[in-house]
Amino acid sequence: MSVLINKNTPVLVQGITGKIGGFHAQDMIRYGTPVVGGVTPGKGGTEIYGVPVFNTMKEAVETTKAHASIVFVPPPFAADSIMEAADSGIKVCVCITDGIPAQDMMRVKRYMRRYKKEDRMRLLGPNCAGVITPGENLLGIMPGHIYLKGRIGIVGRSGTLGYEAASQMKDLGIGVSTSVGIGGDPINGSSFKDIMELFNEDPDTDAVVMIGEIGGPQEAEAGEYIQKHMKKPVCAYIAGLSAPKGRRMGHAGAIVSSSGESAAEKVEILRECGLTIVPTPAEFGTTVQAMLAKAAAA
Repeated sequence: MSVLINKNTPVLVQGITGKIGGFHAQDMIRYGTPVVGGVTPGKGGTEIYGVPVFNTMKEAVETTKAHASIVFVPPPFAADSIMEAADSGIKVCVCITDGIPAQDMMRVKRYMRRYKKEDRMRLLGPNCAGVITPGENLLGIMPGHIYLKGRIGIVGRSGTLGYEAASQMKDLGIGVSTSVGIGGDPINGSSFKDIMELFNEDPDTDAVVMIGEIGGPQEAEAGEYIQKHMKKPVCAYIAGLSAPKGRRMGHAGAIVSSSGESAAEKVEILRECGLTIVPTPAEFGTTVQAMLAKAAAA
């Protein structure tokens, strides 16, 4: 079992005929992801990388029975692509696109409310690395070779720090069940708490690494959920300890605007919630190793 995707999850690539979409579509196909088609308006009826191209998501889903999609569409049109995916019956949508206007994402969030919660599409991103179940399915832009199959979940706002955690764990022989990027923008599709709920119920995940950063209340909300409901050990790293208040850093959402949003404050909140804190990015692997040893001895 895995979180969100597995080897039997058929995938559509929205924007497959573009330079970026095409590059990563080929990478996913090489990894073994069951890419069953792509969608580019005006290119329907053609074929690329051995899969058919469709004009609309509805037509693509009806023909291929795809369950997931990944969006490589320029920012001005990405919101419409996400909503089209939701209307087509897609269950999981990953939006890689960076730079989508906040107003557009507000429109997407409102649009999604028309669906009942149980029927609502799960959106990851925008501005995220995607999701990978090692050895089974890569729905994103992460380098698949650094992920060893195992039983540790990863969820983070930062793609590169997620790569670092996976690489260090692999060097220590510690594998990953699923790694999920939720994106760093202020308005995104899924929160830390949303993904923690999935990991909490996944029988093949024994522990979780959470990678947060400055700005926003998501980490604190996840900490509260973990303290009250999580049945598995969780360690966390918060990026941005040296970031000054009010300074925008990296991701569009990484800006401290109120109390409780700085890295130091988040670290203290999570520590009080019972999480193990990863001191530096160089200590992901050793911290996970120590956390697992402590859990085994308890």
